[in-house]
This record gives sequence, C-alpha cells and structure tokens, in this order.
Amino acid sequence: MLKKIFPIAFLVFSILAQRSAFAQPYIDGRPATNQRMPFVDAGIVMQYGDGPDSSDTYGAREAVINQVGDTYYLFYDGAGKDGWIACLAESNDLRTWTKKGNILTLGDDGKNDSKSASSPWVVKEKDTWHMFYVGTPNTTPPPYRIPAFPYLTMKARAKSLRGPWIKQYDVTPLPPKQNSYYTVTSSPGFVVKNKKEYLQFFSGATQDGKIVKRTLGVARTRDLNQSWVIDEKPLFPLEEQIENSSLFFDKQTKTWYLFTNHIGINEKREEYTDAIWVYWTKDINKWSATDKAVALDGKNCSWSKGAIGMPTVIQVENRLALLYDASEGASIGHMQRSIGLAWLGLPLRVE
Repeated sequence: MLKKIFPIAFLVFSILAQRSAFAQPYIDGRPATNQRMPFVDAGIVMQYGDGPDSSDTYGAREAVINQVGDTYYLFYDGAGKDGWIACLAESNDLRTWTKKGNILTLGDDGKNDSKSASSPWVVKEKDTWHMFYVGTPNTTPPPYRIPAFPYLTMKARAKSLRGPWIKQYDVTPLPPKQNSYYTVTSSPGFVVKNKKEYLQFFSGATQDGKIVKRTLGVARTRDLNQSWVIDEKPLFPLEEQIENSSLFFDKQTKTWYLFTNHIGINEKREEYTDAIWVYWTKDINKWSATDKAVALDGKNCSWSKGAIGMPTVIQVENRLALLYDASEGASIGHMQRSIGLAWLGLPLRVE
C-alpha cells in the first residue's frame, strides 16, 4: 500500500512545486516570473524639482549612466516647463549629483523632436560621441506634456558628453515599419560593439486597437551615421510587455544580462511600469523569454510601491549599481518621479 501512496504523494508535491515556480498571473494573462535577482535598495539619490531653469520641475526619469575617468555622467529626462528634454547630472560617487540642466533643445515646428528630445543613449567611436535619443512631435497638453506616439530615434554627435550636441536630422537610425513589431515605437536603447558591428537593443511597440504591445528588438550597423538594419523578429515576444534596455556583461560567469522595465496592469486595467526585469544569456545573439527574473519592484524598493521605471546599470568595483526612476509611495503616474539607486554584489545571481 505504501508503495502506491508514495508515488502519488510525490507526484502531487511535484505539481505544487512546479506551480509555485510561476508568479501570480496578470489579469490579462501577460507573462510573469517568480525568480528574483536580490538587489538591495539604497533609496533616492536625485530628487526631482530643483534642476536649472525649471528643467525637471515635474519629474526626473529614464536615467542613462556613463562614466569617463572618475566622473559619472547621468542623462535623464527632465519634465520641465517646456516639455520632456534630456538633462545632464554629474557625480563622483553615484549618490551626490550636480545638475547641469538641459543638454538638448526642442526642434523647430515640423521636426520629429519638436515636442520632446529625451532618453539619450551614447556610444564613443574614436574621438566622437554618438547619441541616439527619443523624439516625438506629439505630447499631452501642458503643463505635463507627456510624450505620445510615435516614439522615434534621432541622432546627435559631440566631442564630449557635456556637449555641445549637434543634431543630425539627415540620419534616421531606426525608421518605423508598417506591419512590424515597431510601428508606433522604434526608440533607442543600449548600444554595444560586438566584433565588427554595433548592436542596439531598441524598444519596439505596435498597437492593435486600444491594446499596445511592447518588446525589444536588435538593430545592427557598422556605420553609426547611417540607418541601422533591424532584425526581422523581436528579441522577445510582444506579450512580454517590456521597454528600454541596459546591458551588462559579467566577466566572472561570461553571462550577458539585459535590464528592462516591465509594463504591468492593475485591477482597473491601468498599465504602468511596475518592475525592473532582467534577462540573461551566454550568447548575445540568442535570448530566451524563460530566462528572466525580477530585479526591483515594490517588494525590495524602499520608497516606491507603485511605478518603478527604466533601469541603467554600471559596475563599481565588485558590485553592480542599478539606477532607476520611480514615484514615491503608491503612485503609478508618469510625473513626480525621482532617481533611485540599488546594489548587488558580483557575480550576479538569481534566487
């Protein structure tokens, strides 16, 4: 009798264990995960509201970190009096920041960046910095001026991260394409050089009626001043509902990690950036949607239990620093966000 009971009990236990490995589903069935990367939050390091010339009066978000020498350069979107425009802040320790104000300007009427020039990713080639930033001719009404579709990738260049940045309107890096996964969004992302070509992990989105589906794609080029060749298939299925990217290569484990913000949905069917997810692979050209974990959300963020937005990562000695934007408390809105910081020791691990 015991021989018969034990296999049945073991089978039931196995089924329950398998079920516990999956996160509670979202109300619309979008994928979830229970795996976690145990970042430890250090709280707010740059509060919105006091940028030069009212540059971040309504919020500071979508941080992108760079380092030259001992100085950290943080590009971020300042929601200011004129709209969402890329700003610069500098630091020597990632905790104390000096805000420099806007580093881009809005384009003239008729230009694709006439209402927003924001979210810049940069890469250096020889003595020139190449910038890929988000432009759009559409926003919501004042005072918040939240960018609206389409989100387009635009180009600028400079000799220094501090600028001045020269816009290159003659370059269309990532043109949107009908009947693709990037019809309403083909906005820039992290750029890395792989052998002789550059890879850009860009945000793609398409709209089906009122439903927006978001994912990441890969674009390739050997000439940073030309249009990129976009992979026909996205990096992950549209159902993943992710946007923006920051990559890190862990030399100890020879593993690539891709950090991105996830779009969740609540009981009222309101979508918002609910978490930072991380995917991993040994081959930068091959990724699986099953290899993912939550890096930061309301469970391990010390000051935000609502909207947690775009990540950017950088190695500091034997730790990985994760900077992100979020709203204090339980707010899920786009505005009044500040920049936070979290840490995890290397090599990275998943629990």
